Amino acid sequence: MRTHHKKEIYVRRLIVRLAGLRGDEGMSTAEYAIGCLAAVAFAGVLFKVLNGPSVLAALTRVINEALK
Repeated sequence: MRTHHKKEIYVRRLIVRLAGLRGDEGMSTAEYAIGCLAAVAFAGVLFKVLNGPSVLAALTRVINEALK
């Protein structure tokens, strides 16, 4: 009976230790990944918009006006 009690204490301590490993580290990593994904998506949209013909024409017009 005494051995069973020691095993139960060991298992409880192990569970507490393993539960302590599940901190915010995973959430921080997930938030970081989502933030990176959002930044890349925003950069892609910005690249498409800035390389569009209307933006190119507007920038060319601004530069030509500045050089006159």
